[in-house]
Amino acid sequence: MKHAADCTDRKRAELDRWLKALSDKKCARLLTDWSWWRRADQCPPDGDWHVWLLLAGRGFGKTRTGAEWVRAYAEGTPGAKIALVAASLLEARQVMVEGESGLLAIAPDDLRPDYESSLRRLTWPNGAVATLYSAAEPDSLRGPQHEAAWCDEIAKWPQGAAAWDNLMLTMRVGARPQVVATTTPRGVPLVRRLIREKGVATTRGRTETNRLNLSPQWLATMDALYGGTRLGRQELDGELLDDVEGALWPRARIEGCRVEPGSIGKPVRVVIGVDPPATSGGDACGIVVAMQLRDGRLAVVEDASVERPAPAMWAQAVASAAARWGAERIVAESNMGGEMVAAVLHQADMTLPVVPVHASAGKARRAEPVALAYERGQVVHAGAFAQLEDQLCGLQTGGGYAGPGRSPDRADACVWALAALLEGMQRGRVVGVRVV
Repeated sequence: MKHAADCTDRKRAELDRWLKALSDKKCARLLTDWSWWRRADQCPPDGDWHVWLLLAGRGFGKTRTGAEWVRAYAEGTPGAKIALVAASLLEARQVMVEGESGLLAIAPDDLRPDYESSLRRLTWPNGAVATLYSAAEPDSLRGPQHEAAWCDEIAKWPQGAAAWDNLMLTMRVGARPQVVATTTPRGVPLVRRLIREKGVATTRGRTETNRLNLSPQWLATMDALYGGTRLGRQELDGELLDDVEGALWPRARIEGCRVEPGSIGKPVRVVIGVDPPATSGGDACGIVVAMQLRDGRLAVVEDASVERPAPAMWAQAVASAAARWGAERIVAESNMGGEMVAAVLHQADMTLPVVPVHASAGKARRAEPVALAYERGQVVHAGAFAQLEDQLCGLQTGGGYAGPGRSPDRADACVWALAALLEGMQRGRVVGVRVV
């Protein structure tokens, strides 16, 4: 530890000496040298791209990245014609031009563009010109021509496809026309289209990446409120979340059933669903804890699944979860191993009843009654379970699966646990689930 501290002190001393040796002019220039301050994920991608799509969470630095790209292009290309397109002219002015990370704020004094607000125009000393446009008025992009463009928050453009297509038709001058599109990801048609399009380079980023420039209190609050939720994964982690076709669990439904873990009260009964891996060290072992609440609702309270475990490992994980939650029954799928499931669990000193259940029907028929319980508002998630929820949202009507991984092991375990509780409520007791 002392050696590491000594190295840090030496590096700081070297940096201090280097900074002191710089002239005032060089120091001033360094403050506006983006190549000095940017992170690797804010650098333009390599290769021959015509669109750079930057999908990132709020606070990542998307605006600064887009503005610096335009600035570098304008300063390096005398007479360039550049388009600045936002959801509205107001946002183009307030964010792209006049904002604290906008084009006026980042420019060095001697290279600051002249801004003519009434003409929606910035002009650099070398004759490069950038014109502001509103995506809400796609026809305003008919007629002009450009060689570079920065498009901000394209996921919220009111007429996204029309504005984008009209812009692309103007990108017809210059040796290599390029467009930078910065946005917090949303599954709108334009974003989905660009991700698949040839010649589009995509960069993804999270809010957390820019933590040194953000309030620690704000970051902690956002993580506490939205960490792991659909909103948090989209707005903070920069993930593009979308419903698959025919999904049994739309993401909005999952998000609507979320409650605070401390709000559910004491359970009437607790069941653990287990979907064991077919082979040792193969797929994950799905282990999901669910409970019946006193008000008649069902709650998913933990995803204790284990990735690629040996039998002893997943059995111990089930035993530990049962002890934590006071479970009274284990419901374990036995398709792949018959009585092996019960035997492995008993080897882990499981004293609870282990009900092996055999899925003689497809995944959809197992999941549909549980999905209906979600639709009726009968099921809540006490917290956020990102991996489990991704798998639930990948289960499709008709038995298909379009979620992450080869198998919806976590989702299957969740279905077993909730199905057992539903049938137990119908019969007045918890019983094993038999799907026929």
